[in-house]
Amino acid sequence: MALVSTIESLRATAHPVRLRLLSLVTGAAMSAAEAGRELGVSQAAASYHLRMLERAGLVRVVETVRLRGGDAKRYRHESSARRFRLDDGDGSASPEVVPADDQRVYVEALVQELLRRTDDRTTGPSTSTDAELWVGPDTWRRVVQHVGDAAALLHAAARPPRTPGTVPVSMTVSMFPLRRP
Repeated sequence: MALVSTIESLRATAHPVRLRLLSLVTGAAMSAAEAGRELGVSQAAASYHLRMLERAGLVRVVETVRLRGGDAKRYRHESSARRFRLDDGDGSASPEVVPADDQRVYVEALVQELLRRTDDRTTGPSTSTDAELWVGPDTWRRVVQHVGDAAALLHAAARPPRTPGTVPVSMTVSMFPLRRP
C-alpha cells in the first residue's frame, strides 16, 4: 500500500459512502458490485468510491476474478489499526499541517455516518461518552493507546457481512488535544 499524506487520507474519507466502504472491506475483500449491493448503492458508485480509496492508499486490489467475460477487482482495507494521527503520540505536532477545511469536511462526513448508524441502533452492550477535560499527558497517551488498541481489535475480528454468528456493530471515535483557553 502506497504511503499517502494525512491530507490525502482525510480527503478520501470525507464522504459517508467511502467511510462505509472502508468498514465493509475490512471484514472481507469485495468487488464494487458486491459492496454496492451491501450498501444499497449502484455498482458504478461503489466502483468510483473504491477507486478514490485505492488512489489514497486506503484499500488495495487483492484479487481479480473473471466474471461473465469481464474482470472484477476485489478490494480490501488491510490497515486494521489505521488512525488519523495529527501528532506522533508524544504531544509534538505533526510535520504535516492538515488544513482546517479538510479536517472539517472529514468530521462532517463522520457526523453524517454516525447519524445513519444511530438510526440502526439496537439493544445490547454499548457505551457513549463526551468529555472535555484536563488530564496529565501520560494519562492522555494511555487513553489514546487503549482506544486505538480497541479499534485494532475490532478491525482484526471483522468478518464478511452477514456471517453466521456475527452482529453488526459501530465504533466512531475522534480524540484530540484542545487549544488552551
